[in-house]
Parts: sequence; structure tokens; C-alpha cells
Amino acid sequence: MPAVLPKPEPNAFANLMRAEARVLRAKDQPPRTRQEWDQRRAALRTAMFEAMGTFPDKSHPLQARVTGVLRRDGYRIEKVVLQTRPGVYMTSSLYLPEPTRGPYPAVLVVHGHWPGARRDPVVQARCLGLVKLGFVVLAVDAFGAGERYTAPALGTYHGALFGSTLWPVGQTLLGMQVYDNRRAVDYLTSRPEVDGKRLGITGASGGGNQTMYAGALDERFGAVVPVCSVGTYQAYLQAACCVCEVLPGALRFCEEGDVLALVAPRALLVVNATRDAFQFSVGEAARSIKRARPVFQLLDAEPKLRHATFESPHAYNQAMRETMYGWMTRWLKNEGQGKPIAEPAHQVEKVEDLTCLPVGKRPAGFLFPATFAAAEARRLLAANKAPDHLERWQATAAVKRSQLVRQIFGEFPRARLPEARTGKASTQGEVRTLPLVLHPEPAMPVPVLLQTRGKGKEPRPACLMLHIEGKDEALRHPLAAAFLERGWAVAAADLRATGETRSASDGQGIAGAPDHNSAEHALWVGRPLLGQWVFDARSFLEWLGRQKTLNPRRLTVVGIGQAALIAACVTGVEEHVAGLVLIDAPATIITETPYPSGTHMGMLAPALLRVGDVPQLAALTGPRKLVIAGGKDASGKPLADKDLQTAYRFTRDIYRLQRVEQSLSMRPRLAAGDIAALLE
Repeated sequence: MPAVLPKPEPNAFANLMRAEARVLRAKDQPPRTRQEWDQRRAALRTAMFEAMGTFPDKSHPLQARVTGVLRRDGYRIEKVVLQTRPGVYMTSSLYLPEPTRGPYPAVLVVHGHWPGARRDPVVQARCLGLVKLGFVVLAVDAFGAGERYTAPALGTYHGALFGSTLWPVGQTLLGMQVYDNRRAVDYLTSRPEVDGKRLGITGASGGGNQTMYAGALDERFGAVVPVCSVGTYQAYLQAACCVCEVLPGALRFCEEGDVLALVAPRALLVVNATRDAFQFSVGEAARSIKRARPVFQLLDAEPKLRHATFESPHAYNQAMRETMYGWMTRWLKNEGQGKPIAEPAHQVEKVEDLTCLPVGKRPAGFLFPATFAAAEARRLLAANKAPDHLERWQATAAVKRSQLVRQIFGEFPRARLPEARTGKASTQGEVRTLPLVLHPEPAMPVPVLLQTRGKGKEPRPACLMLHIEGKDEALRHPLAAAFLERGWAVAAADLRATGETRSASDGQGIAGAPDHNSAEHALWVGRPLLGQWVFDARSFLEWLGRQKTLNPRRLTVVGIGQAALIAACVTGVEEHVAGLVLIDAPATIITETPYPSGTHMGMLAPALLRVGDVPQLAALTGPRKLVIAGGKDASGKPLADKDLQTAYRFTRDIYRLQRVEQSLSMRPRLAAGDIAALLE
């Protein structure tokens, strides 16, 4: 007798990601020889750069411009604007000792998520301490933060639905920061006051993260001091982190200790606080340092590796700064033994006095994460025109399908027959509802409702309805009733981390992104959530196709709202599906502003736009039936008929090329009954 199905474990998805992470790194061993480390180092650097996103082939002229100078007792502050890429302007503060007797050692100061970015008093404090101790200091605003935010103000945030706009074009906020910081070093070494062979970098929190990656990948830094930021990648899967800290697929090729090891044989001081968050905890940092230490030993540099801990919450406090001063003095000036140096007295500046570009004074074409991504997306799509020969499209479509599975989705788990456990059916009127739980992977339940009406003719056609909020929302759509009226079977699923399986780690979401943590955790293990959703849907379609009461040649996928992107991907890679319906779908994932609140970050698979936007993905359905019922722009605004036709011009061109234009129906409004009729 069918049993009542248990509620899914709310930590099932999070547990699955953590388990995969453990397996990925379970067999790691430290390098035994320098040659072995050299080979591993080269492979690691290559993998990291590929994961971060494309860097320019040629360095753009920095066109440094000093917009103001503050003269103080013993030092001056220059307000400097650099252009690190075309249209990407970096605002910064350059602290110079006076009178100048250089060249001096220099330190690049990168901020974390402090309200004032580089101008925040916490950040200013270390800059002032360093300049008074005889260092040149360059403090920079991170991409999309501080003066580089769309509307500069205290407490702005460049993560979540703002920074993730970079993912679909194959860029990352982390990679943009690494490249910006590389160009900041280029600027420092161009200054006559700076000794380019004596450079350091430091920052805390997100700035500590920047410090670690810049120190690992730019060997011009002789001393590297990340503060309240080092832990382990595994620990990130138990916490929230900013988009700027995410290295997609990192756990497939390394752990955080390997990144620290890349600093060797240069000097590395890791600072942690005893009352910090778990992912930055003393214990997790110790694990990474233990992993890095054998490399420092191989390179005869163990004295250059140190772990300093403080009884403190998340901070960059005076005691931490004084320890950093001693470390920088030891390794950049060759003075002392690296013991803490007392912080000189200083007076921080008013935030507004350090402003480089007052409101209204930005250069034309000043880019932010979203506008940079939009420009890159347009460049990608310009090279993605509809072929003019059928054979060429068939070859192109085959390549796109392969790219989706292998490169974008991170491959699917090994093929296996999905297991399903059925519950007790219920009947309301003429509609019979059968609950069941599918297991696309052994530890990942996917609750499903399968509805039929009356006895009908068998085998029935069937549709899988997808809604990003889960099965209940999908079945509330009028199309479900319309399909049932026509004798179809209607199925709806809670894809992993949605509906009943919504991960407890997501809480109430972060900065408008409902699935913020799940989306990031999926990226760490190299399996973007979009790909996992497609895998769930494919698994259930396979199960439906094996049911004797259903017609396996008449399976249709319906995507409602954001889930239309999932549906298009499913039908694109599964050629046995008979048709696709997109209802009020986003006609593009390209936006020049942050994605609207409520957007699921799991949709934003890295490099997806290198395969195509929504119209290109929908075109993979051809020559099968495709119904596009309404559409929205990236901000969520409904499209008029003319705009809808323009948005999907690529899709129509492909259907015309295949001589099946009658199989494509596209209107801004379609009644549920009309949609169902079009699929008969």
C-alpha cells in the first residue's frame, strides 16, 4: 500500500554539495619534489585564470589622472583615476611620504565590504600607518564598489544580483579584481617614488580575499598579508560569501591552501580572528596553512610563512595592523625581525575629501559590472548570427548542445535509471493527483505531482511544467487545467533547492537573490545550479517516458517565468522531447542594471552567453513545436508584440531555415486553451 511520503530534508542540497566537495579533494597529497610542485603550480595557475574569466591580450594605457592633492604633515595624498580596461576606471588614493627621498617600498591596500570602501576609516587607518612608516601606499576601489558603484554612497554592495551579471559572459567579479589589482601594480611601478622590487599587498575580509589571489598570481608582490579572510573552500559551502569571493569550479582543481602555496617563496602572513565567521575561522585557516607549508618547505621559505591570530571579531584592528607593519618592514625593508611595530598617531580624512570623481564628473562610458557585462554580451552575440545554410545550423546546434552539457553545466552525473517512490493518490473532482519523489541522484529527492483527469485514452501525451518556485506554483497556472481538459497528463516538480527542497542555507535570500547560497555553493563544485536543474528535469522526463500509460513520443516541457530558461535548456539538449512552451519568459538575460529582486542566481550559469541567449537556446528546439506566449525584458517589463518578434528574430530565422515556421507560435498573449491546442 502506498505510504505517505516524508518531507524532503531541508539540508539535502547543501549536504550533496558538501559531499561532492569532499570527494573532489579526498585524494590530494602534498608535492614531494620541486619538479612536481612546478608542474602542479603551472596547471593550477592556468585553471585559476580560466575560471576567473578572460583577461585582455594587451594592456590598455592607464591614462592616470590626478584629480586633487591633500597635503599633510609628513605625507601627501593624491586622488588618482586609472583606466584599467577600456571604459573601466579605477578610483584610488596614493599616499606618498614627504619630503620624498625614495624610491620607497610600496603597499597596495585593497578594501573589503566596509561601508566607505577605500575611503572608509578602517581602510584609511592602515594607509596612514604605512605612509608614516615610510611606505608609498595605493588604496583602490574594487570594481563596482565605492566610487565605482552606480550611485556612490556609504554601504553600497557590489555582490549578489549586481556582481553576478558578469557570470553569463564568462567573467567573474573576482577575476575583474585580480586584473584591476595587476594594473594598480603597473601604476605603482611607473611612479619614480616607488621601488618596484619591494611591493606588498594587504586587505581584510573581501580585501583579504583579493590580497590572497593577487599575491598568489602576481609575483611582483614580495609580502602578502590577507586579514580575516583565509579559511577553506570546503568551509564556504557552509556559509554565505560575496560574489567577489567565488572562483567557479575551484574545488575541481584545488583547495584554498594551494592558492596560499602559490605565494611561496615570497613572504605570507595570514591573520585570523578568534570570533570570526566559520569560513574565516582560525581552525579553517590553519588547515589551509598546513596544506601550503610543504611547498614553503620545498622552496626553503618556511620562515616566510606565518599565522597570526587575535582575540577579536571580524576586523582589521590596530593590533592586526601593527603586526602587518612589522611584517612589511621585515620583508620589504629588510629591517627588524617581523615583530609588531607601534602604529604612528594619525587623523583619518573625511570620506568626501578623498573623492576622486564628484557626482556628474565621471568620464563618458564609465563602466560598472552590469554595463561591462552587457557590452561583452553584445560582442558575443554579434558573432552568434543565424547560419544561412541548414547543414551549418545542424553542425552549430550539435556543438552548442555539447558545450551546454560539457562546459556550461559541468557534465551530468553518470547515467542511471532514476528511482521514484510513489505516495497515496488523491482525487478532487475528476482530477487524480499522484505524489511521488524522484531521486535523480541517490541523496537528492525531487518531489513531483502527477495529475490526470478521467480515464481518457492511453497512452496519454504528457507535459512537464516548471516554475522556479516549485510544483505548486506550476500547477496553479491555467495551462495545467487546459492540458488536463484535453486528456494530457500534467507533471510538476520541485527541482532541487526550490519548493519543498528549498535549501535551509538560503534562509530569506541575500540582497534580493532567493537562492544566493545554493547558487554559489553549486559553482564552487563546478556544477552550476542551472545544469543541476536541467539534470533533474531530464531525469523526470526519462521516468515519464517509461510509464506505460504515457506516450513517450509526446512529451512537452513548459517553462513559466524564470523557469523558461531551464525549459529551453532541457529541450535544447534532449532531442526526444516533442515540444517546448515558454510562458512570460525573460527574452534575454542581458541587462545593464542589476537583475531585479527575486531573480534566481542559479539561472546565471558562467559563460552561458558564449552558447547563446534565450532566443538561441530556444532555437535548439527546432524543428519541434515551440510556443512562445509572452515575454519580458531583463527588468521584468512585458514585451509588446513588435518587441517580442524582434527579441526572438534569431529563433524565427532558424525555424524558417528548417522550413518549419508553422511549428513556431509567438504572441504577446495566448489563452491557456489556445496554447494547449497548438501542441495537438
